[in-house]
Amino acid sequence: MRYIAALLFFLTSTVAFSLSRPDSTKLLLEDTGVQIDATAAINAMYNFDFEESARLYRELRFRYPHHPLSFFLTGLNFWWMIMPDEEQTKYDEKFMSYMDTTIAVATPMLDHEDTRIEAAFFLAAAYGFKGRLLSDRESWGKAASNGKKSLDYLEISKEQSYLSPELLFGEALYNYYSVWIPENYSFLKPIMLFFPKGDKELGLSQLKEVSSYAFYTRIEAQIFLMRILASDYHKYEEALRIAEYLHETYPNNPVFHRYYVRYLYSLHRYSKMEPEAKVLLDRIDSGMLGYEATSGRYAGFFLGQMYEGRRQLDSAKYYYSRAVAFGEENEAYETGYYLYSLLGLGRIADKEGDRKEAKEYFKKIKGYAKRKSPAHKAAREYMKERKKKDKDID
Repeated sequence: MRYIAALLFFLTSTVAFSLSRPDSTKLLLEDTGVQIDATAAINAMYNFDFEESARLYRELRFRYPHHPLSFFLTGLNFWWMIMPDEEQTKYDEKFMSYMDTTIAVATPMLDHEDTRIEAAFFLAAAYGFKGRLLSDRESWGKAASNGKKSLDYLEISKEQSYLSPELLFGEALYNYYSVWIPENYSFLKPIMLFFPKGDKELGLSQLKEVSSYAFYTRIEAQIFLMRILASDYHKYEEALRIAEYLHETYPNNPVFHRYYVRYLYSLHRYSKMEPEAKVLLDRIDSGMLGYEATSGRYAGFFLGQMYEGRRQLDSAKYYYSRAVAFGEENEAYETGYYLYSLLGLGRIADKEGDRKEAKEYFKKIKGYAKRKSPAHKAAREYMKERKKKDKDID
């Protein structure tokens, strides 16, 4: 259910920015001045300057108090506050409140022919975002209900619209993920029979087009494209180029910073990765907005691996220990970077002749890791080998 709700979100996540019609009715989202104001606010939001983006959204609300645009964008402000650590819930209530207000303001617009299509876009987007958050919170029934409403309103919005690069974003993600989900989660195949057939390669091609030509949805498209290129196609060079652009354009965004460091590590670009990872950790230590334990776990592990490879064991121990501490801070005990940081600490303790400490690290891995995981296997093999050696010595 979580992946179905996520799929519905992929289809509708930015439809509020997607309106473009060939008829003569001038809508608010087509207004050049509004686009400029919204773009400035959205750019501030991506750069985690939420006070500035909120100020600009309030100006839009003052000018257009009976339109859903400002309420929806303010909701996105809280969405991006959630993004660095999607498990934290302190912004959920405010985010949901603004999505509900968007729905309340947009619904009466459905009754008027000149605003019907625009209202449907906002309703589809608001319900789509609600469905995504509810799926993350494992509220499956509510997530599915909101997702269904989102799709219903999307169909209305498509009645008089043509496929601009903005609207193409939703179709691109649907084409890609409607195939990707059953490929990766076989138990969902029967459910996906009720959805229109997608085309993953077409979706990828469309996503590249949106990343290059769209106005409002370009950054969101680049984020998805970056992740797909790295995770599904292992094209880390291409993913790194996007991550570098996003990080340089929005240098205070911790999510973009994290991905930039991650792909530098994947490509062994340690001369760039090392200072960037340390900046990331410094920002966590200084309490910079959005920089938190998840990013710290990544950076600590990457630096620990690098220093262990250089045989600088004191530095490796320090950064592995930081990764472990960050993992324990947000209870991410089963995550790879946490477990492999424990594994690194165990290896180093063994090299330094402290077998008791090494065994403690490997026991910890066995306690948290799933039995079939590589980390669990490595811990078992170490303890088995050490037991045999200790027996031979005796």
